[in-house]
Amino acid sequence: MEAIASAEVSIDVAVHEINLPRVAQALAAKHRDGVAIRVIVENTYSRPLSSLTPSEIADLTERDRQKYQEFVQLVDQNQDGSLAADEIALGDAMAILKTAKIPVIDDTADGSRGSDLMHHKFLVVDGKIVILGSANLTISDVHGDFSSPASQGNANHLLKIASPDLAQSFTEEFNLMWGEGIPGQPDSKFGLQKPYRSPQTFSLAPGSTITVQFSPTSPRFSWENSVNGLIGRTLSYAAHTVDMALFVFSDQRLSNLLEAGRNRGVQIRALIEPQFAYRDYSSGLDLLGVTLADNRCRYKAGNRPWRQPITTVGVPTLPEGDLLHHKLGIVDGKTVITGSQNWSDAANYGNDENLLVITNPTVAAHFQREFDRLYQGAMLGISDTLQQKIQKQRVRCR
Repeated sequence: MEAIASAEVSIDVAVHEINLPRVAQALAAKHRDGVAIRVIVENTYSRPLSSLTPSEIADLTERDRQKYQEFVQLVDQNQDGSLAADEIALGDAMAILKTAKIPVIDDTADGSRGSDLMHHKFLVVDGKIVILGSANLTISDVHGDFSSPASQGNANHLLKIASPDLAQSFTEEFNLMWGEGIPGQPDSKFGLQKPYRSPQTFSLAPGSTITVQFSPTSPRFSWENSVNGLIGRTLSYAAHTVDMALFVFSDQRLSNLLEAGRNRGVQIRALIEPQFAYRDYSSGLDLLGVTLADNRCRYKAGNRPWRQPITTVGVPTLPEGDLLHHKLGIVDGKTVITGSQNWSDAANYGNDENLLVITNPTVAAHFQREFDRLYQGAMLGISDTLQQKIQKQRVRCR
């Protein structure tokens, strides 16, 4: 909000989803003041939820129906079960942007069905400030869920970086997607329609650098040249420690690089979102020395559980309803891996994403405190839940 309020010339917003009314209201106010505003969202979330018809609501998946119910609880100020025009005008973020005539496109603007996901989470203000990180501009990510009174918002982070050079890099990424800003025109480029972008490194101060790269990368390029390849190179530089707090961790090659580091004596700790930590494709299982088959008793191609497993891998204990949504790595207490990209093949090869590698001990110390907070009280090693899955697999996949 502070960064939006400071804008004098322009604000570019590329985020997976926006449903925070006050953010929409702040953008609308700046638009009325003459600030040039452009917004890109994932096509799933480009339509005002208040415009859904009863039949469309009835056809929603369980997950989407829950999101809709959360939306109604947010917007229905008098709690009468219906959404009045004045409530929509104040509470439906996408409707607020539409009423304000703020130009909005999604990842179908290139004439396609959309990229796998338009998963960015960044704002560029006045061409000199970038707001970025793991958090979507949503109630759930920032504040918590109505359906879970104990929730406080997902475990996330945002960074505010004042750097015209970095802002220019993000503006170039935005402009590739925006094109002329006309839906259906071939000048917008999302997903693999965008050209390959190699990493760019900027110096902010003596001893402080930021390297940025954008996904997706075509499989025609080597993995080493992809964003996950940049993550891998950064992990391979570790001399002492690697700490990770990840929503999804499923890239086998990153697991293999971490094992090489472990064999060099690097101390590794990892926290993974509970709903993904123990799935058959989770690379967190490799670190624990565990292999799980899928529902057809097949194993992930190239799967390689560690020969010397570690017990410093697990899931955080969070308030009910909250998720570990970070995409975060800390190397040797001085380098931070951050951005929107989950450590997965899907993010690497299909999504519109960004990743930053920041070398700065002060920044790293802030993230280290967050990791240590989450690590305290975490369930580490082979949990009862995982042990039960292993036992069930032995019976099912004899």
